[in-house]
Parts: sequence; C-alpha cells; structure tokens
Amino acid sequence: MLTRIDLRGGTPDPRRLLPRAQLDVSVAVERIRPLVEAVREHGYSAIREASVRFDGVSPECLRVPVEAIRAAEGTLDPQVRAALLESISRARKVHADQRRADHTTQVVPGGTVTERWVPVDRVGLYVPGGLAMYPSTVVMNVVPAQAAGVRSLVVVSPPQQDNGGLPDPRVLAACALLGVDEVYAVGGAQAVAMLAYGAAVDPAGAERCAPVDLVTGPGNIWVTAAKRLLRGVVGIDAEAGPTEIAILADDTADPAHVAADLISQAEHDPLAASVLVTPSLTLADAVDAELARQVPAAKHAERISTALRGEQSGVVLVDDLEAGLRVVDAYAAEHLEIQTEHARDWAMRVRNAGAIFVGAWSPVSLGDYCAGSNHVLPTGGCARHSSGLSVQSFLRGIHLVEYTRDALREVAPHVVTLAGVEDLPAHGQAVSVRFPGETS
Repeated sequence: MLTRIDLRGGTPDPRRLLPRAQLDVSVAVERIRPLVEAVREHGYSAIREASVRFDGVSPECLRVPVEAIRAAEGTLDPQVRAALLESISRARKVHADQRRADHTTQVVPGGTVTERWVPVDRVGLYVPGGLAMYPSTVVMNVVPAQAAGVRSLVVVSPPQQDNGGLPDPRVLAACALLGVDEVYAVGGAQAVAMLAYGAAVDPAGAERCAPVDLVTGPGNIWVTAAKRLLRGVVGIDAEAGPTEIAILADDTADPAHVAADLISQAEHDPLAASVLVTPSLTLADAVDAELARQVPAAKHAERISTALRGEQSGVVLVDDLEAGLRVVDAYAAEHLEIQTEHARDWAMRVRNAGAIFVGAWSPVSLGDYCAGSNHVLPTGGCARHSSGLSVQSFLRGIHLVEYTRDALREVAPHVVTLAGVEDLPAHGQAVSVRFPGETS
C-alpha cells in the first residue's frame, strides 16, 4: 500500500527524494483573491454569498447567539464533556509554564533595557469543520491565548447544514467550556478575510466583527492561501497544510502499532502524509501486512487508502538509525514518532519536528487530545524554522530602554561615530544636542 523509497547506500541530501504532497498555495492565493477583496469591500453580503456557495447555508446573522453556545454545552454527551475537560486541564497545565516573565538587564550603571512580554489584544481562532469536526482544536487555540493574557478572543468555524447553519455543536460546547462567547459561523477564506478586515455580520449592519491582530489555527488549502494573502494586514501563526506523521522505527517496534499510527493521520484527509523511516525490511513488510489488515476495517477506509497511496506517503528504507535520523531531520515532520530501542536518546537528537512522540506508549493521537501538548503544528517541512502554537505565539517582546544623563554621556561618542560611518549625521546630532560642546 505504501510506496517504497530506498535510500540505502546514502545520499548527500535526502530532502528532495522524500515523499511530499505537491500543494501550490500560490495558485490557491490567486483563486481566493477576488473573494478576499469582496469581503473587504462588501462585508456581510460577500461572506453570505460565499457561505451559500461553499457550505450550502444562507445565514441571516453570522454571529452565533450566546444562548446557542450555552445550549450546546447543555446537550453535550457526559463522556465527551469529561474528555474535553481533561484535555483543557492538561493543556492549561503545560501552557501555564510557557509564560515568559519580564526581565530587566543593567547594561551599564544608569542604563537598562527591559524586555516586556505583552499579549496581542484581539485574536481570531480558526477551527476547521470539513471532513471532520474539531472541538479539540478549540482547546488548542484558546488555552494558550488565555494563558498569554489575550483580552479578546473570537472563534470562527464553518456553518453546518445539519445544525441549522451553526458550527458543529461540539465545537460550540468547547467554546462554552472555555468561556468564549464570540463565535461566528463562517469558514474558509472568507472567515480569514472577515477576521483581518472586520465586517458587518447581519443584513442591517447593526452588528460587526471587529478586525483582529492575529489569526491562528489550522485549515484547508483555501484557509492557508488566505492567511498567506493577508499576512501583513494581520499576523498569522503559520501556513498549516494537510497533516503528516513520520515514524522512525527499528525491529523493536510493533508493526500493529506503527500501522495504526500511520492510519490515524491518514484518516484526516486524502492529502494527509504517512511516512515510515526504517532500516528494517522485515518491519516494513510487517507494517504493509498490518495496513492490508487494518485499513479495510477502518470507518474512513477510502479516505485512508487514498492518503496512504498518495505521493505524500511512503516507506523510506535507510542503512541504519543514524541515516534515519538524518532523513527525519530533512523531512521535518509535523508529528514525529520514535519507536526504537533507546527511543528517548534518539528523540533528544532530533532537531526538526513540530512535536516528537517518544516510545511505543506515546502515539500522536495522545498529543491530538490529552497529552497537554499543542496539536497546532508546522507542516510541509516548516518545522525546520517554525514552532507549534504556544503561549509565545500570542506574545510580543517590547524593549524599554532607560538611560540616565550620565549613562548616555558615557556612550555618546560611540553613537556619534557609528552614525558617521553609516552617513546618518542626524542620528549623531540627536545625541550631541543633549551635550553641547562635549561630543564631536
């Protein structure tokens, strides 16, 4: 079921040889540009037209009534409620430890620089609602934003035909559990545009969604394209594409576990990537046999089969675990599992991954829901330079520079010198004017 890529014998740069979905976000940007412009110019009417076209819903008001959010919590299945509360509790425990403290550095006597960490004022949190519903993504977006101290949170999620044009009731219930009451039944590129520009949300224009400062959360290629197009108008966390899992495994791995974990991510999307990196041909054969057994029994077998057979998935054969480590670092997976002997030792040597799941008892599914970690992670190789969503995503570092007269006088000649080197004499003059006749 999985294509095999044989890298045994070594390769200087495996990056171009690894399985990867061919997604051209730039093409998608041009496709959604007219829609984004329409939302900027016409607001509600353009959003409503897009909802009819893409979601089959014709909403009278885009904002979800607070009563509907509370009602969704009231009808939540007790087991689902307990699971969401556990997810929230564990995520809060982990994210509370991420909050940075302000710090003041004394550069010289009388001269200090203080770094303050200030939360973004207003954030738009995107929660997908296409092939699957994601109340867990509400948790992953909201918890770090609240831990950072963001004052205004708004959730957007696509309207559902089978819920009267409102987002999925479990998504609404998760919002209620977290105390979020500003929710809009809008999805896709139009949701990102509404968040970036602000817009009326009812026909009379009496109620508005105020623009946000930052948009976070995963989405499909159209959401990703909108985030790319609007970056600068609004901040974004990352361009998150289809989900991906890579597993570095040796002969000690249980093939049934490996196959189940590959399937778990393929279940998300036909474009999801599932990659096994191993020096063991025996394990590769055993995983293939397990996939042949497990996939037909899965609820979403067709979707899973499409993902596993796609160009973005495969088995990569390597000479040994050292070579495997180089491959997974080159791949920079959103989710990386290490199922090897001495798994933690290998995990500590990985440099590029969104999140690393260590050993046989730490599957990606745990991180999706209840590990306490965040499941909004960089995809498409972006883990080489980007991090997953965290409290830091919602904070900005601001420097406070405080110098006394004596401290400035002491460094003034150096400022004047460097201003002269860069041919910016007014910079030097801004210091010299404070000490007539003392600097040159």
